[in-house]
Amino acid sequence: MVSALGKGLSALIEDITPDENFSGYNILIKNISPNKHQPRQKFNKEDMDALILSIKTKGILQPLTVRQLQTNNYELIAGERRLRAAKHLKLKHVPAYIIKIKNDAEMMELALIENIQRVNLNPIEEAEGYLILREKYNYNQKLIAENVGKSRSEIANKMRLLSLPNKVIDGLNQNKISYAHARTLIAINNDKLLIKVYKQILIKKLNVRQTEKIVKRLNAVKLRAGKNRDTINLFKYEKKLNEKLNVPIKIVASNDDFHGKISIRFQSQKELDRLINLIIEE
Repeated sequence: MVSALGKGLSALIEDITPDENFSGYNILIKNISPNKHQPRQKFNKEDMDALILSIKTKGILQPLTVRQLQTNNYELIAGERRLRAAKHLKLKHVPAYIIKIKNDAEMMELALIENIQRVNLNPIEEAEGYLILREKYNYNQKLIAENVGKSRSEIANKMRLLSLPNKVIDGLNQNKISYAHARTLIAINNDKLLIKVYKQILIKKLNVRQTEKIVKRLNAVKLRAGKNRDTINLFKYEKKLNEKLNVPIKIVASNDDFHGKISIRFQSQKELDRLINLIIEE
C-alpha cells in the first residue's frame, strides 16, 4: 500500500473498473457522509468561491473519491471542497470513484495526500494530521514520510510546530506569519522571548531573513552567557530527541549557570506509555 499511497490517489484509481458511461459513478450527495478523518479544518473563502464558480460553469471535472459502507451509503475519502461546493450549488449528484479502503489509517493517509497535493493544508492542520497517524495508528516519522510523499525531515519540522506557544500557533493558522517564520521561531527555547520576537514580526512586518538574523543573534548571546555555553547547541539536541522519541521536545537552559529542563509534550495516556517505555529501554 505504501507505494500506491506515495503516488497519490491516481495509483489506486487506476485499478478501478469504471462505469461504462464514464470513468466513475454518479452518486447522490445525500448518500455521502463526511470524512471524519478530514485534516483540513479551515477553508479559504476566496478559493471556495472560485471553485463554486468553476463548478457552476464547467461542472466537477475531477470526481470525488469515496468508499462504500452499505448499499447506497458512502463515506467521503477525498474531495471535501468539491462536495461543499456541490452542496452550495444544490446539486443532486456528484461524479465519484469508489475504492476499497482496508482501515481508518488509509482513510487518514488519503485525506492528507489529497489536501497536500491539491491545495496546501495549513501547516498546523498538516502537523495535526501527522500526529493522528502517529498516535492513533502507530506510524513513525519514516512511515508517515513514505506514505505522504515527503521527506522525514519535513515531517519532523511540521510536527515540531505543535510545540510552539498557542499564540504563535494561532498566528500561523490565521496567516499572520508564514510557515518559514514559524520554523525559525522554533529555535528559540524560551517561550516568553519567542512571543516577543513573534510580536516584533507582526509589528515591524519582518520577513523571514530578518527574523532568522534576530533568532541567530539571540541564540548566540545565550550560548555565550553560561559556562561552556559556546559548546552547547540546544537546537541540535532538541532535534536528536525529537527524532528518537517522535514527539515535540523543548530544552530550556538558564543564562547564569548551565542548568535547565527538558520538556516533552504528550497528547494521551497511550503516548505517555510509549514514551516511558522508550526511555526505560534506552
